[in-house]
Amino acid sequence: MRVEIVAVGTELLLGQIPDTNSQWLGEQLAANGIASHFHQHVGDNHERIVLAFRTALARSDAVIVCGGLGPTQDDITRAALGEVMNVELERDPVLVNAIRAMFQSRGREMPENNLLQADVPRGASIIAQTRGTAPGLICPIGQKVVYAVPGVPYEMSDMFERAILPDLLARERAAGQTSVIISRVLRTWGSSESGLAEAVGERFDALAADGRVTIAFLASGIEGIKVRITARGDDDAHAARLLADEERQIRTLIVDRLGEIIFGVDDETMEHAIAQRLVTRHLTLGVAESVTGGLMASRLVNVPGASQWFRGAVVSYASEVKFELLGVPRGPVVSAAAAEAMAQGARQVLGSDVGLGVTGVAGPEEQDGQPAGTVFVGIALGDEVTSVALRLPGDRPRIRAYGAISALDALRRRLDQL
Repeated sequence: MRVEIVAVGTELLLGQIPDTNSQWLGEQLAANGIASHFHQHVGDNHERIVLAFRTALARSDAVIVCGGLGPTQDDITRAALGEVMNVELERDPVLVNAIRAMFQSRGREMPENNLLQADVPRGASIIAQTRGTAPGLICPIGQKVVYAVPGVPYEMSDMFERAILPDLLARERAAGQTSVIISRVLRTWGSSESGLAEAVGERFDALAADGRVTIAFLASGIEGIKVRITARGDDDAHAARLLADEERQIRTLIVDRLGEIIFGVDDETMEHAIAQRLVTRHLTLGVAESVTGGLMASRLVNVPGASQWFRGAVVSYASEVKFELLGVPRGPVVSAAAAEAMAQGARQVLGSDVGLGVTGVAGPEEQDGQPAGTVFVGIALGDEVTSVALRLPGDRPRIRAYGAISALDALRRRLDQL
């Protein structure tokens, strides 16, 4: 089954907001083995929206439309769907009552314009709204289908998971596509997308000839590069065997050629990787941050139960705080020696088993003779204090964000040596 995504909204064309919905939907479709060959953006214009829908239906089996279901004059997705279906819009009294009840539950008076959200193309079915006011729509058009959902991301994702994905999978089964599709994502830090592709390149030719397993790379910014492995099998057990075998081969190639850059699987973040290693080894962690300004501590406390192993953080942004609180020797503060002293100071001040210190230059100007992007990471563990020097790309926010995950990655690698 081929699915096309159409994102509606002039603000998308003007670059006023990013189209995160299409990105998320594309990832979810791919993870479920559903092909998505085309994405479209179209502004709030009736004729152009109708053209976009008809173009999508001409080349795809199903269309997911995001946006244009609100109560204002520029929300015209419903009317465009009515024209494509060649039917009238009908006001659904059940939806009218549901929308009124939503406003009453919030103690607000409902503008009459909101009743437009109860207009449904004849023959369409409704995806109930649980988080807002605009319901979604499932619109059959011959043997094809258009799903319309609100543009609000958390409303869109809820409707996709609750209604659209099950319907798509049911349509695949009805068409005789009864294979089982499962995926796994390997999360990496420390290599480029091209480097990963080169490392596992030999698998592409082998997999292309077979067709049951695919590999894709997902560049995820400050979360690294994800390698998604998707297997299609005759049943659950067959798909699981295919996936496990391919994952084993991919892991071997990556480790042999790029080192231990895989830090997690699926939804496991770098901070989860740190938490798992600390808990397993019965260790606690204290952090001293300069250039990252609290970003590491913020990430670490995202992990449920972090208080069991995370003692806290000292954001020692000013040099005097490094000298007076952490015991860093006076002198240049952007150096390996300063990072090591910060790690030792964090361990002493916070009473932790492990100390992690980070100092560097976020820019744009240099500091202590070091250019922007220079970051030093110090790790105090047992009787040994070590440091890592990094050269990170980007502007000030990126350097700080890259510095935080890179420092945690350095700690992960050090813990793995125990």
